Amino acid sequence: MKLSQLLKGIEVKNEYRDTEVCEVTADSRVAKEGYLFICIKGATFDGHSVAAEMLERGAAAVVVERDLGLEQQIVVDSTRAALSPICANFFGNPAERLKLIGLTGTNGKTTTTFLIKQILESLGKKTGLIGTVQNMVGDEVYPAHYTTPDPHELQSLFRKMVDAGCEYCVMEVSSQALAQGRVSGVHFMTAAFTNLTQDHLDYHKTWENYFAAKRMLFEQCDTAVTNVDDAYGMPIVEGLPCKVITYGVTNLMSDYTARNVTFAANGVKYELVCDQIGRVECPIPGRFSVYNSLCAATVVLSLGFNFRDVVIAVSKCNGVRGRIEVVPTDTDYTVIIDYAHSPDGLENIIRSLREIAKGRVVTLFGCGGDRDKTKRPKMGKIAADLSDFCIVTSDNPRSEDAGLIIKDILAGMEGTKTPYQVVENRKDAIRYALEHAKQDDIILLAGKGHETYQILPNGTIHFDEREVVAEILTQ
Repeated sequence: MKLSQLLKGIEVKNEYRDTEVCEVTADSRVAKEGYLFICIKGATFDGHSVAAEMLERGAAAVVVERDLGLEQQIVVDSTRAALSPICANFFGNPAERLKLIGLTGTNGKTTTTFLIKQILESLGKKTGLIGTVQNMVGDEVYPAHYTTPDPHELQSLFRKMVDAGCEYCVMEVSSQALAQGRVSGVHFMTAAFTNLTQDHLDYHKTWENYFAAKRMLFEQCDTAVTNVDDAYGMPIVEGLPCKVITYGVTNLMSDYTARNVTFAANGVKYELVCDQIGRVECPIPGRFSVYNSLCAATVVLSLGFNFRDVVIAVSKCNGVRGRIEVVPTDTDYTVIIDYAHSPDGLENIIRSLREIAKGRVVTLFGCGGDRDKTKRPKMGKIAADLSDFCIVTSDNPRSEDAGLIIKDILAGMEGTKTPYQVVENRKDAIRYALEHAKQDDIILLAGKGHETYQILPNGTIHFDEREVVAEILTQ
């Protein structure tokens, strides 16, 4: 592809020689002869520092933010903003041939995207999915490295979806991705908001930055679907030109409302009320399943599908790996795996389990290393306040000392009456939980969810909690 074709729609500040380009990258480790190298300034590395080296290596050109005095440089205002449209041009702008649905929020994105995909496919629409657990092109699964991929991988997935005949794509859009411009120039037919609570402040630094990043999604959509029960549901779309559709459970003035909600161990039931009434049966337990399924139904209804068909499709949905996932144990107690790793997420899952528990709710949890430290005591207090027994352990300590992370958690549990046990090794902690489980207990393994690894100071190891539980129970 010609360099000029890759730069279509991008304001270039200098003259350049047009040439053939075989690939696009912002990774200096993979740049080769004929590549277009985009110099991105990150937190620890600035691609501009190796721009000359990339040309010496045979790069067709380098995209920069300032004049480096190089012969084949392309000067733009922001290389980060240019990366996404350059990648889109490279793959033939596939997103223009897809009906894109983006979801943002602190909790519920993964489950809701899966529900939307299942509903659309139940209605006969081939749909792609991009998110935390995995990426999917129809039924074909691709590994997910980030919640929202970098622009090159993202546009590559869009291309695969178009080539496979997908009509829709539903994707999680993280705050980091929005702040880093990974979806710059991508236009969404519908964008949905789940909720906003504390998370990722290690990256965004302030709550205002976090909110502003989430809001960016709604600046590039036609229709916004938002949760008006959340304090930020309306502020996140305030003053924007997009059409706004609301959903809620407690706010009866919302466009789509869930009423007469009932909870059971095998799911939730409610009446979906708008200008019509439909009885929804979502086979995923927990109060948050009401919000997730209501959001999913509202999104699909906003696309113009028949009300009755959507209600029926919701009832056919399945659960999502690592989200209130019941682990087969053949015991008189229940083991549930959930990805809850934020204060709000942990509170939601424990409260939901309390509504269906016949015995104790035993919460096993930890906090990730090299992440927001302020949420650790908060999660400790929430777990102690809402559980009958807690087991505090490790959860991806990364470069930090797991014992010190646990110490931060325990600071929030001081003064609580709930008994707890500290078992730093997570496998040993799960063993302790199972060996001390009582009839009708719910053992919640919180934090890992779909993950099949543990990130330790000395490296990453394989760690699938489903396998761990099975191994312990067969010993």
